[in-house]
Amino acid sequence: MERALSSIMKKALFLDRDGVINIEKEYLYKIEEFEFTDGIFEICKSFQDRGYIIVIITNQSGIARGFYSEDEFLALNSWMIREFERNGIDIATVKYCPHHPDFNQKCECRKPNPGMIIDASKELGIDLEKSILIGDKISDIEAGKRAGIGVNILIKRDNISLLKELI
Repeated sequence: MERALSSIMKKALFLDRDGVINIEKEYLYKIEEFEFTDGIFEICKSFQDRGYIIVIITNQSGIARGFYSEDEFLALNSWMIREFERNGIDIATVKYCPHHPDFNQKCECRKPNPGMIIDASKELGIDLEKSILIGDKISDIEAGKRAGIGVNILIKRDNISLLKELI
């Protein structure tokens, strides 16, 4: 029974947002300031074509710090998902952590904690051992390892285009 269950579980490409999907900018929440990293659509499309679902996980302490509202974050998020769709990519889910321990609360979702990854895996039936995480910070990689993701890739900020060699 366990073997049958694992064969229907999905593999996922987990992506951090700031520094991987878009060029890192402090407390980004405005559409007009959002710049996709070079190659992100091609990389996501390649993984999607190989059967991976795409999941975005992102710490958003700007919400806890009062720099922008959750509604402003969600508006940017909706726009970003539509841009992926325009490029033939389906984003399965976006998990975000609006917390920061110095401003509102400690939580299990803020990376390096694995909460967002665990939630996505339960919600979508993801086989974490067959999944990949790409992040630009050690906290991204720690979260992936703690969750049991099979491959965790640390990239130098805004250099996701180097991953084109993998596809």
